[in-house]
Amino acid sequence: MITNFKRKFKALSSPKFIGYVLVGAIATLSAIATGFGLNEVQSLERQTQATFFYWRGQISPPKDIVILAIDDLSLRQGDFYDPKTRPFLEPFRTTTWKRVVYAQVLEKLVKAGAKVVAFDILFVTPGDHGEADDNKFQQAIAKHGDRAVFAASYEFTQIGEANIMQLASPEAIFKLKPNTLGLINFRPEVTANIHRLGVQPPLDSGLPIVPTFAASVLNVAKISYPKAKGDGIYFFGGADTWANAQQQIPFYYVVDPENWNSEQLQGGKFFKDKIVLIGATAGSKQDIQNSAMGRMSGIEVHANAIATLMQGKSMIELFSTPTQQGLFIFLLVGVLGGILCFLKRPNIQILSALGIAIAWLGIGYVSFIYASTILPVTIPAIAIGLSGIALLTTGSIAAQLDKLLLRRTLERYVAAPIVEEIVNQPEGFRDLLEGRTIKAAVLFSDIRGFTTLSSRLPAKLLIQQLNTYLGGMVDAILEHQGTIDKFIGDAIMAEFGSPVSRGEKADAMNAVLAALNMRAALTELRKVWQSENKIPFSNGIGINYGEVTVGNIGSARRLEYAVIGDAVNVASRVEGMTKDLGTDIVITGSLYEIVKDEIDVVDFGEHALKGRVGNVQLYGVIGLKGSDRKIYEQVQNDLKRHTAVIDILKKGQLPSRLN
Repeated sequence: MITNFKRKFKALSSPKFIGYVLVGAIATLSAIATGFGLNEVQSLERQTQATFFYWRGQISPPKDIVILAIDDLSLRQGDFYDPKTRPFLEPFRTTTWKRVVYAQVLEKLVKAGAKVVAFDILFVTPGDHGEADDNKFQQAIAKHGDRAVFAASYEFTQIGEANIMQLASPEAIFKLKPNTLGLINFRPEVTANIHRLGVQPPLDSGLPIVPTFAASVLNVAKISYPKAKGDGIYFFGGADTWANAQQQIPFYYVVDPENWNSEQLQGGKFFKDKIVLIGATAGSKQDIQNSAMGRMSGIEVHANAIATLMQGKSMIELFSTPTQQGLFIFLLVGVLGGILCFLKRPNIQILSALGIAIAWLGIGYVSFIYASTILPVTIPAIAIGLSGIALLTTGSIAAQLDKLLLRRTLERYVAAPIVEEIVNQPEGFRDLLEGRTIKAAVLFSDIRGFTTLSSRLPAKLLIQQLNTYLGGMVDAILEHQGTIDKFIGDAIMAEFGSPVSRGEKADAMNAVLAALNMRAALTELRKVWQSENKIPFSNGIGINYGEVTVGNIGSARRLEYAVIGDAVNVASRVEGMTKDLGTDIVITGSLYEIVKDEIDVVDFGEHALKGRVGNVQLYGVIGLKGSDRKIYEQVQNDLKRHTAVIDILKKGQLPSRLN
């Protein structure tokens, strides 16, 4: 039970599991931030919507909407007044124009066939040029006011300590036709940019309900339009969109006979059946607004709002409340994050996360531009990207820990260059520790008569000499890219071709070369031991080539990287045959067939091996072809002397000289 608890705790504290927790936390926090309607969240979403408009670029506005712009050119016309040649410019001579000019423009446009003339100008106080001037405008309103729309505004007025909202309307000055007021206010946004259609006052405010400027314009023009599905403005472009479409005309053109009769205006025919919007575009009039498409004049914002309603393009939120948006984000990010968690490799997870985030931005863009539907885009995209980063980070940490585990597992058995090669593989390094079947050369080595030696020699001396021997043998094996599988007392088990294979021929030859290297190393050690009057060890080496199963083997408490299989058992039995055959290195026929062109051998024929059905062809290794046989012959003589020493020790005697 304790073991199971430790295992579960280890799994729960692993970097990968922490990554999964982070993905869940990101989904939850994203949902909470959205559900609470945080200003930062709203701001990010609005900025993304503005970016979508920017990506789409400017599109052609409806041709039946015209802006009559109070621009800088019109504001300068008073400078060109001449009572003889340009008397029509007289109303422009002062900073605030005489209202008679608006009367003239209203009359001319209505007679030209304009469907509606909408003034985005607040006429809420008497004019600067006297009652007579206002009366001239009143006369035009009385005659043509049913084809006009006038601006009204809900404004806050400070009365004592109270901040009271009031309706600012031209009705205090002029007698207007019914239903010709239009509210020019827009809904405030956290970004301070205009995104939505006009506002309505609270029902309990006691203020008169006035339609938005856009709605009033279309109503007066008697233009039917689809019911708005949302309150978002579908912007056709940024500043000068109508100007670029040749649908923005300087205000003074209407009162200037030359321009009025020009090829463009054709004596007013240009305005026939058009919605004419009159408003300031000059910066000095301080009606430049921040919108979703950047800074533009207020009249251009109204033009976009009117075009939005006319074409049924009003923008709608897919989810009407922050709570619904938060729930949607939780499900979306949670599901997509779960998919990312199923991907194994951190680099695939981060690339997939970025791909999904970009794809979601694309979906949001298509929905926004082509379906006029606003999806939560920015927060899900950021959350998915963060999920990918979290999985990449924790996955990379897990990979490094896995590599460290693999390194620690292998470096006890495998040469350092091979360990580096394994742990630096871009993929699949962890699979090396899992069970798999491969072909490899298996080597067993054992000290002759070690049981007798261990019972006769002092323990300290024996262990020191044994460690010296094992160190030399291990170095000889690792030098030829062998893997130390295990030590069984004085015996060594090694394989060539696991965990990394160099190919059948290379693995087989490395095993033979390692054995010859062990022979040479032991010969040198024997000389040292003889000079120190110690019993010089001799060993036997058996090598087989065949199919083995390799992986981490053991219990939860202790795992070892090892190979098992019939080929391993054969190699062990062959090593045991070296004493009977009177030599130090014996290989099987399966190994010999691979390396026979490279080595000289003694053919020992077929032999039965203990615990195995059938005979196995065995060969004694002399050395590489063309090499000096001096070491081989010396070893044969040493084996005879070693056998004699062991026989003496078995009788309970200690030889007078250990050689």
